[in-house]
Amino acid sequence: MPTSRTLDVAGAHLHYEVRGSGPLLLVLGAPMSAAQFAPLAEAMAADHTVVTTDPRGIANSTLDDPEQDSTPELRADDVAAILGALGASTADVFGSSGGAVTGLALVARHPDRVRTLVAHEPPVTELLPEAAEQRAVVEDIIATCHAQGLGAAFGKFMANAGFTGDDPAEQGAPAQPMAPPSAQDLRDGERFLTHELRGTTRFVPDVEALKASSSRVVIGIGAASGHLLTYRTSAVLAERLGSEPVGFPGDHGGFLGQPAEFAEVLKKVLVGP
Repeated sequence: MPTSRTLDVAGAHLHYEVRGSGPLLLVLGAPMSAAQFAPLAEAMAADHTVVTTDPRGIANSTLDDPEQDSTPELRADDVAAILGALGASTADVFGSSGGAVTGLALVARHPDRVRTLVAHEPPVTELLPEAAEQRAVVEDIIATCHAQGLGAAFGKFMANAGFTGDDPAEQGAPAQPMAPPSAQDLRDGERFLTHELRGTTRFVPDVEALKASSSRVVIGIGAASGHLLTYRTSAVLAERLGSEPVGFPGDHGGFLGQPAEFAEVLKKVLVGP
C-alpha cells in the first residue's frame, strides 16, 4: 500500500503518494490524479520509488482559492516542492498529457532537479500550424461548460482530441464496463475544463532551454495514437528537439489498459540508450 502525504505550499495543500523502493520516479498527470496512475505505479514499484500526485485543485489537493487557474508553471513549482519535501535533489519524471506539459515546465524552471523526463503525448497545441484555431476551440469548450454543463463541453473536448470511438479498449482503457463518474470526478472534470485546460494548451515549450538542459528529455507517443491530436503535437515537439519519439503500448491512456507492458517500455527508456 502506498504512503499518503500532504504538503502545504503557497495557496494549495498537495496530496501525494509514495510506494516501492529504488531510484525515485515521479508520475505526473493533469488532470489525472494519483489514484488513476495506481496500476502503472504498482508495475514500476518493484524497482523504483514511485511518487504519484494529485495536481493542485484535483482530488485531494485542495486550494485556498478554488477559482485559481492551474498553469504548468505552478504545477512544476509544486513538483519541485514535493522533491524538496522528499529530501531528493533529483528524480526521473514520467508525465502524461497535461502532466507531460508540467514536466516540460519543470525541466525549463528547475533543470537541475530532473534526470530524465518522459513526456508522453503533451498537448502542446501552440506548436501546430493551426494554433489559433485550437485556441478558439478551447475557448468554445470552456464557454460550453459554463453555459451547458460538463457533459456537452467534454463531448466537444473529446471530439477535438480525436476520440470518436465507443470502444474503451481503443482508448487504451480497460475493456470492462466503466463505473459512473463520482461527484469528485464531476468536480475534477469541471475544474479541468474551466481552470486548467487553457493554461495547459497555451503553454509554449522552451525548446532551447530543453535542449540546453542537462536533463534528458524523451517524447513518448502511443502506438495506437495516430488518430489523436496529441500524436501530432508530440511529433512536432520531438522534431524540434531533434529527437525520435519513443513508442508506448496503447494510445493516449495506454498505461490504463496495459500497465505492465507500458511499465516495461518505461523502464527501458529510463535506463537510457
